[in-house]
Amino acid sequence: MTHNPDGDVANDVVDRVAGLAPGSAAHTLRHRRDKVATATQRSYDTLFDPALVGLALGERLLVALYASRLAPSPALAAHYRAELDRHGVDAAARAAVETGTPDDVADPRLRAMLAFTRTLIENPVAGDRAALETLPAAGLTTPEVVALAQLVAFLSYQTRLVAGLRALDQLEATT
Repeated sequence: MTHNPDGDVANDVVDRVAGLAPGSAAHTLRHRRDKVATATQRSYDTLFDPALVGLALGERLLVALYASRLAPSPALAAHYRAELDRHGVDAAARAAVETGTPDDVADPRLRAMLAFTRTLIENPVAGDRAALETLPAAGLTTPEVVALAQLVAFLSYQTRLVAGLRALDQLEATT
């Protein structure tokens, strides 16, 4: 998915997931500094590029769905479910993420990634050296650990952005 500089809701994940209609106050506010909206979409495009080396796209999408469920952000969870449908991911791993039972994931690498994601979302202070060291022990390289941390940070930003924009849009609708 690429960003359309004209603000096309169909191509901007945040606009689409937040349900922002072009011309609405929330959409206008978001695009007042369009370089921020463009940078957000480019970050999304980069983090979920199938050609990105390191973490597999399926792993990234499962982390994104899990983070969206933990936040919780039903709208983002629906988006990442649709992306998982498009890319076909291990059904057992997806079921564990959907039911909130990542300990049931057979792959120790993915299980460690999901546990780290949960730590960063639910108790970021616990995302210390000991938490980080579980990742290389599960087979992640240093660049993959960095990529995972960047992904979770982006997902946290995306969740808060969507929630704020939805709240502004709902406020506009009620006034």
